[in-house]
Amino acid sequence: MKSLILKNGYVFDPLNGIAGERADICIKDGIIVESLEERKAKVIDVSGKTVMPGGIDPHTHVAGGKVNAGRMLRPEDHTRFVSPKGRRTRSGTGFSIPTTFLTGYLYAEMGYTTLFTPAMPPMFAKHTHAEFNDLPMVDKGAFVLCDGNWFIMRYIKNGDLEKCAAYVAWLMEATKAYALKLVNPGGTEAWGWGGDVRSLDDPIPNFEITPKELISGLIEINEYLNLPHSLHLHTINLGRPGNYITALETLRIPRGRGKRRQLLHMTHLQFYCYGGSDWSTICSEAREVAEEVNRSDNVTIDTGSVTLDSTTTMTADGPMEYYLQSLTHLKWTNGNIEVETAMGITPFVYSPKMSASSVQWAIGLELPLLIKDPWKVMITTDHPNAGPFFRYPRLFAWLMSREYRERTLERVHPAARERTELPSIEREYTLHDIAVATRAAPARALGLEKTKGHLGPGASGDVSVYDINPEEIDGRKYIEIERRFSKAAYTIKGGEVLVKDGEVARERFGNTFWVSPRRDQDYERELLKELDYFFRKFYSFTLTNYPVLSKELRNPVRMNPQV
Repeated sequence: MKSLILKNGYVFDPLNGIAGERADICIKDGIIVESLEERKAKVIDVSGKTVMPGGIDPHTHVAGGKVNAGRMLRPEDHTRFVSPKGRRTRSGTGFSIPTTFLTGYLYAEMGYTTLFTPAMPPMFAKHTHAEFNDLPMVDKGAFVLCDGNWFIMRYIKNGDLEKCAAYVAWLMEATKAYALKLVNPGGTEAWGWGGDVRSLDDPIPNFEITPKELISGLIEINEYLNLPHSLHLHTINLGRPGNYITALETLRIPRGRGKRRQLLHMTHLQFYCYGGSDWSTICSEAREVAEEVNRSDNVTIDTGSVTLDSTTTMTADGPMEYYLQSLTHLKWTNGNIEVETAMGITPFVYSPKMSASSVQWAIGLELPLLIKDPWKVMITTDHPNAGPFFRYPRLFAWLMSREYRERTLERVHPAARERTELPSIEREYTLHDIAVATRAAPARALGLEKTKGHLGPGASGDVSVYDINPEEIDGRKYIEIERRFSKAAYTIKGGEVLVKDGEVARERFGNTFWVSPRRDQDYERELLKELDYFFRKFYSFTLTNYPVLSKELRNPVRMNPQV
């Protein structure tokens, strides 16, 4: 691998305290080094351009059974965007659910080099990793779903957290997962019996524990196993008017627990900032929720910001999707995955002419603007639920330009102006804030900050270069901000130029990260006997065929948490 020098760019590297300083970035053998001799390296002059670490998306639904079911449910989505075969790229289709190869190309063109898909049913782990193997250009990982899992709920009910931790460690190894994901805790199990949970203190059917106890138990297990990422939580009552109360209650659960700072990651928080009693009275309570995040030292969040597009919603929150379909009367599919989780998929249109969609759009911008510490915030769309991931540059432009927000407020429904605080918010994100929210903060929250999300010596040679001069750009140039973040001048992965002038120059497959927690062998021997019995009784295939093998992963990278 050749040595590379990116010369004289404006560097934004928040993890190393660099905010727009002119500097050279040197890469040797795929790793960033302190210096190189120019005569021994390829030199790219990036004068007048912005240089950041490669982008990291901590929450994007891009692979797995649910995503593929969404592609089958919506053939019309394929015709909305068609990318023909190029000299260096394969063809692809799909607007809200792009095909696997196209997904990798689009991320790389925006300067992203790492992503995590956040909802892998254990039973569909082989499918998820098979799609990962066809997802080029980026490193990736998957979060395993733990919400309707009978084993986890039974162990927590019995107060046997050590056995539960042993099961979780085995489950992560078996599915080659990176982190734990919890969706509508208790609600996905209730959905198997035609119900849901609406309070954190409601009993979960058949298990006599509450959603709050399930969340607390998995936080404790996550800490016990010392996993690199906090519990990744989609709490109850997503998308329901008045649910900001649930968000406040959930954000207070981890307070004062554990040994490390971040104990809980609340995902797509925009969907939990709703006041009002129904969809006709929906209003923003983003300030209340943002203030709770500001007060807490134990949580990080991603935004799930609405992009005002027609899209496809998909989640392991089966009852929520049924509720959404009952509002829209559009087509819908759902499933209950044996003794593990549930899911639903239905199209949705975030129309700027609709009051509710316009309020949701405004909340998705209010939230990151009102949370004071950008290190707690990660910019996402919960792709594709609030909009497709390739709209991130538009979100950056809205956050960086009050004028752009005002122009958009003029064309959306008046409810956005009347029922939210967005018109009065003067704050504008800087390029440094964007670098924090899309690079440094995700790397830190995911436990990858030694090698990802920064440009110091020892980091992976993942670099994004944008044709943005910090001395010339401001909020009035929001069209340029969006355009130039959409097409990176260079995307460099492991020291190789994969994208040049916004077009794919080289196809490369990245690594698949997974975590192998410590495992107690005595517990595991006892556990496997119990699992074998339950698999024969409840599952449609055997325990032997369940685990994903390392050899089934393209470029696997195993991570071992320090005890």
